[in-house]
Amino acid sequence: MTDSSALFTGQTPLAVRMRPTSLDEVAGQGHLLRPGSPLVALASPDGNRAGAVSVILWGPPGTGKTTLAQAIARSSGRRFVELSAVTAGVKDVREVMQKAMTQRDLYGVSTILFLDEIHRFTKAQQDALLPGVENGWVLLIAATTENPSFSIVAPLLSRSLLLTLQPLSDDDLGGLIDRAVTDARGLAGSVSLDDEARSALVRLASGDARRALTSLEAAATMAEPVDDETPRITADHVAQAVDRALLRYDRQGDEHYDVISAFIKSIRGSDVDAAMHYLARMIEAGEDPRFIARRLVISASEDIGLADPQALSIAVAAADAVAFIGMPEGRIPLAEATAYLATTAKSNAAYNAINAAIADVRAGGFGRVPKHLRDAHYPGAKRLGHGKGYVYPHDLDVGVATQQYLPDELRGRRYYEPTNRGVEREIGARVEKLRKILGE
Repeated sequence: MTDSSALFTGQTPLAVRMRPTSLDEVAGQGHLLRPGSPLVALASPDGNRAGAVSVILWGPPGTGKTTLAQAIARSSGRRFVELSAVTAGVKDVREVMQKAMTQRDLYGVSTILFLDEIHRFTKAQQDALLPGVENGWVLLIAATTENPSFSIVAPLLSRSLLLTLQPLSDDDLGGLIDRAVTDARGLAGSVSLDDEARSALVRLASGDARRALTSLEAAATMAEPVDDETPRITADHVAQAVDRALLRYDRQGDEHYDVISAFIKSIRGSDVDAAMHYLARMIEAGEDPRFIARRLVISASEDIGLADPQALSIAVAAADAVAFIGMPEGRIPLAEATAYLATTAKSNAAYNAINAAIADVRAGGFGRVPKHLRDAHYPGAKRLGHGKGYVYPHDLDVGVATQQYLPDELRGRRYYEPTNRGVEREIGARVEKLRKILGE
């Protein structure tokens, strides 16, 4: 039996060993790797003719930016030079450009320059790339986790194709983990992986391939053979490796629905501590933060409504912030919105109003629009009496006209019944005054 610990001592990290050698091995990013796509054309051996375009790869960590660059270089047969914006300067960039020109002119070999974390380059450093990109001395593949619109100079953006990478799906991560367990470059079958451990690795990775493989490698060092059998990685090994308690949470199963239900009901019930607890459980389990943000927006509309009109703005702002900054920092605006929604006044009056109105419409209670409200702008409308008798509210001192708005069949029907909570207390008083003026 092979000693599994020997496979992990003093070696290149598993995430590096498992890096694909061609685009066919890349996990995820199917939207960028369709036949005929720019990246596929760039990776083809005749890419000098079909796909000579510089690209900027924008996406979260662990989504394959470096992997794609290296796979393209290997598949196309081009010379590959890698620089990191953390350590490289203008002098390094100019040296690469000079050597690239020499290789092209003397040997007919084109160069791919992969620049990691380009957002860390200053404007002057990015400007130094422009001659090489514009004249085709190098094909630039730049990687960034920051929004290129804010972190990359406009001239460089205009000369490059911007491609957005997405976090890997659970299926993509699962396939990557399975391959790493059996592949000769990986763990070479020296360990096995039980289903709970596999699910935990996928969940903890949260779309990050590098994190999944790093956690797998750490867990593999803890697996010991039992009765001379192949060491088996369990969920306990994963928990020890990542130093984190594993939550029983299936993003497609009962726990997913139970926890989000408890989260929303805690907000509705004004228990901010319980709401924060369930938010933490979802975050730690790797729940999609956009899903959480969407539910906060719904809660602000359904359970708070006009008792605090500001709640919806805060929920939408949190959703925008999560989309803009990503995780883990996205937990902060999610927590802020959760705390605000849980502690503010509640009303479902607007929610009830639209449901009641829809119920009437579905039951056939809609009737004809009163003639004075109908469109009077098209030819012949006025001969039909459309618009006749309509009173323009802005012409009146009070700004409200005593006239009928609902169809005859629904006259006097009330849908919106304000509560006496929060801002809606004032709205309710206003609604009563308005209904009296309208003659309802």
